[in-house]
Amino acid sequence: MNALVIYYSKTGRTRQMAYELNKCLKENNLNSKMISIYDVQPEDITRSDMVLLGCWTSGLFFMLQHPDKTWKEYAAKFPDLNGKKVGFFTTYRTATGSMFRKMYQNLKGKLAEPVSLNIKSRNGKLSVGNKELIKEFIAVKAD
Repeated sequence: MNALVIYYSKTGRTRQMAYELNKCLKENNLNSKMISIYDVQPEDITRSDMVLLGCWTSGLFFMLQHPDKTWKEYAAKFPDLNGKKVGFFTTYRTATGSMFRKMYQNLKGKLAEPVSLNIKSRNGKLSVGNKELIKEFIAVKAD
């Protein structure tokens, strides 16, 4: 299975999380590639069976969290993700609030169903719990 970890990072924390996700996917026997949102090409997404999309959480401390404008602009250019396993990840300082819901809204019409993997981290590192969620996500067959 080919996996693609696409990230948008402002301070490097989300890039670190993408690195850790990519490493975890490889440790679970997936052919995984990590790529910046600036470098991703539609073919990269088309060739992947699994796509993990990440960005840092923008917004006020406890409310109005949303993906950054740059992430939204690039997400609008993504090809159709129907038939692919899709997961979201984000880094944050205080709270993620509605971040995952807003990420999903920005991809509406490009996804067949709600995203079943939502991972967050304050420091860009994957917790043991997050690694277990990833293993479960990998094990579930795509429609």
